[in-house]
Amino acid sequence: MIALDDIDRALVRALAQDATVSAGSLGRALGLSQPACWRRIRRLREAGAFRGARLDVDAQALGFGVTVFLGVKLAAKGRVSLEDFERAVTAIPEVQTVEHVLGGYDYRLRVVARDISDFERVLRRRIMALPGAGAIDANVLLSEERRPGPL
Repeated sequence: MIALDDIDRALVRALAQDATVSAGSLGRALGLSQPACWRRIRRLREAGAFRGARLDVDAQALGFGVTVFLGVKLAAKGRVSLEDFERAVTAIPEVQTVEHVLGGYDYRLRVVARDISDFERVLRRRIMALPGAGAIDANVLLSEERRPGPL
């Protein structure tokens, strides 16, 4: 774990909002020179504080109007390895996230589809055919609010 001061926290917050902002712009906002700001960003990156930069894609603008969270319970844990299930589920393009969880289900999936009938097709032909897939529970996303992280 890396020790963070107030400027480091401000850098992380700013980069979490917009990973494309320049070190010069960040430095001016935080009272640092561009080289000093860049050194801090590089130190944070090398320490593993950042896993990468992501593009926030608007799925609805791209024609994917339905998001569904699926809880998947594996049918027979002994017969199918977790790796087999994970490998197969990550190959489905409509599955955005795969989370191995503890609780009522073994996995939580975030699935996007063009509409409900498209989701039904993905569910029947791809997800229910996954190796080891057992009980599946679905929750349709109605709205989403993103909150900033702990920094």
